[in-house]
Amino acid sequence: MNHDAYVNSYLSEILASSRNVAVVGASTNDHRPSHWICGFLLGKGYRVFPVNPGHAGETLLGQKVYATLADIADPIDLVDVFRRSQHLGDVVDQVLALKPRPKAIWGQLGVRDDAAAARAESAGIKMVMNRSLVSEYPLVYELTHHLEASGDRSAHAA
Repeated sequence: MNHDAYVNSYLSEILASSRNVAVVGASTNDHRPSHWICGFLLGKGYRVFPVNPGHAGETLLGQKVYATLADIADPIDLVDVFRRSQHLGDVVDQVLALKPRPKAIWGQLGVRDDAAAARAESAGIKMVMNRSLVSEYPLVYELTHHLEASGDRSAHAA
């Protein structure tokens, strides 16, 4: 897949079909983007699982912080990554070890590793890199309101 540009339908499908989101690199510092993305997702009705080994066992916006993805008992639909690019391969390895596997991995702005993406995609996991999830969220609104206007509510989400 070309990770220099994404079709809107690809991004909106990932966001609209995900309910459980693990935020890897979540910060308990409320000045960090990873902290407020957790709040944004919670406000949109997603279940959020913050992941940060340095804060495991603490809470972030009322959600338990986990040390690793493997520590989360619930199935994860989307892994949102707030780690540097050099750590994306490790996150992909953790995702590949999960049963069931998440549908998608989302690397935030500045997070890109094409080799790691290729490994995830070869395992059937959708990959987004170097994109702000919050900036793309209006695509979900557009998708759901288009479906409501057409009378098709079967794919209604968020």
